[in-house]
Amino acid sequence: MLVLSRKVGEKLVIGDNITIVVSRVAGNRVTIGIDAPDSVRVIRGELKPALAAAVSRSGGPFERIEDAENVSLPRLAK
Repeated sequence: MLVLSRKVGEKLVIGDNITIVVSRVAGNRVTIGIDAPDSVRVIRGELKPALAAAVSRSGGPFERIEDAENVSLPRLAK
């Protein structure tokens, strides 16, 4: 894992097309902005395991976890 320190307004670039910018720091909370192509799904880390567990418990109408993600999670507005 790479750990970096960034100040408000500073950016981190991943590959050629994903940019993360630190928008605000208040106490122990950091607000970030993520600019990525529509083809890149951005999901909060705590949602991925919960979604996978819900689909596997229910047997769900989805054959693949990716199918459930496309229906259950909203896309971020650009």
